[in-house]
Amino acid sequence: MFKGTTILAVRREGKVALAGDGQVTLGNTIMKKGAVKTRRMRGGKVLAGFAGSTSDALTLFDKFEAKLDEYRGNIIRAAIELGKEWRTDKILRRLEALLIVADKEHTFVISGSGDVIEPEDGIAAIGSGGAYAQAAAKVLIKHTALSAREIVAEAMNVAAEICIYTNENITIEEL
Repeated sequence: MFKGTTILAVRREGKVALAGDGQVTLGNTIMKKGAVKTRRMRGGKVLAGFAGSTSDALTLFDKFEAKLDEYRGNIIRAAIELGKEWRTDKILRRLEALLIVADKEHTFVISGSGDVIEPEDGIAAIGSGGAYAQAAAKVLIKHTALSAREIVAEAMNVAAEICIYTNENITIEEL
């Protein structure tokens, strides 16, 4: 489990929204409240967010962006190739992080064990508050007409109310 992070992606009505909280925790101490754990890539056409060690995640962001360039923006191929490299490379496989990446059509969770998972329901969450945010998003999708952006905002606030490693300083990106 990655403490101090919640990342949530939601797809609805042709839009995808990705949100990350701003809390950085070291042990049981809040070190920072306004961190940005999301990024736009490929000229703003791809969104990415991370949970885990910051330096490890930033390394993986760079690797993923390089894969996007190598495969001319093909997010499926870039995600699969990063997953393979991450799992098999002696140095990369020690990195402790998870990524969510999304474009207009696809969302993937990528892990160091080689997992490249596209959620069936268009909702993906990682980090210590991820399960809370995901549960809230599932209910909001089912029982409201809120937009993807509104759902990630509300669901992240629910996670912040429950998870001590998640705060309400939310960054939201949308495609």
